[in-house]
Amino acid sequence: MLRTALLMVAALMSVAGAACVLTGHAQAWPPTIWGVVLLLAVLFERWRYRKQPSAQQGSWQITGERFIDPESGEPMEVHYNPASGERRYVRSADQPAD
Repeated sequence: MLRTALLMVAALMSVAGAACVLTGHAQAWPPTIWGVVLLLAVLFERWRYRKQPSAQQGSWQITGERFIDPESGEPMEVHYNPASGERRYVRSADQPAD
């Protein structure tokens, strides 16, 4: 609901600002720019921060590959989804979490 309201406000700001700019009102540039920025930010947020499905969803198979993640130092294992070909790197289940 908030996302829809933000999209509506951003679209109205962009269209109204663009109409004012086209009629010669130079003061309408700031609301036009902010409307476009808000519109792009809301659309980008939905695309960029999609919820990742958990490793339990779908037909994930453990490949038996294990390694130590160089950034976190955690033991990781590789899961494979044969339907999509996607590979996931998941903290090894046999290690306790800190």
